[in-house]
Amino acid sequence: MSTQFPAPRFFRSAVLCTAALGVGGALRAEVIDVDAAQLARMAADGVTVVDIRGADEWRATGVVQGSRQLTYAIDAQGRDPHWVDKVKTIVRPDQPVVLICRSGVRSAAAARQLDEAGYKKVYHVLGGITAWINAGRPVVPPGNTP
Repeated sequence: MSTQFPAPRFFRSAVLCTAALGVGGALRAEVIDVDAAQLARMAADGVTVVDIRGADEWRATGVVQGSRQLTYAIDAQGRDPHWVDKVKTIVRPDQPVVLICRSGVRSAAAARQLDEAGYKKVYHVLGGITAWINAGRPVVPPGNTP
C-alpha cells in the first residue's frame, strides 16, 4: 500500500498560477455569456456587436441594429482562417466585443478564439438571434458587412 502526501502549498500555488496565466504567460479574459436584455444594454452603451452568421441567415431574420456582420464559418467544413484579423479591423483587442449567431453555438466557439487571440472582454449571446427575436427585440435588414 502506498502512502500519498499532499502537495506542498507552494507547489499547489505554482500550478494554480500557471493555469490562470495560460499559454504564453498572459492573463486571459473569460468568455462571458449574456442574454438578450444584457445585449440590448451593451449595444445601447456602444459596445461593438458582431453578428457572425452568414449572409443568408442575416437576410432571413434580420440583425441587431448597429451590429457588424462578419461571417465566422466559411462553409460547413470550417472557419475563415483570417476571421480574427478581420475582427481586429472592427474592434481592438482592448475593447469589449459581443458576438451573436443563430443559437449561441458558433458565437461561443468564436468568443473562445478571440479570447485566445488576446481580446480582454469577450461576450457571446446565449441563444443567439433566436433568443433575441423570441424576447421581442427588434431586428433590421443587414447592411454593414465589412
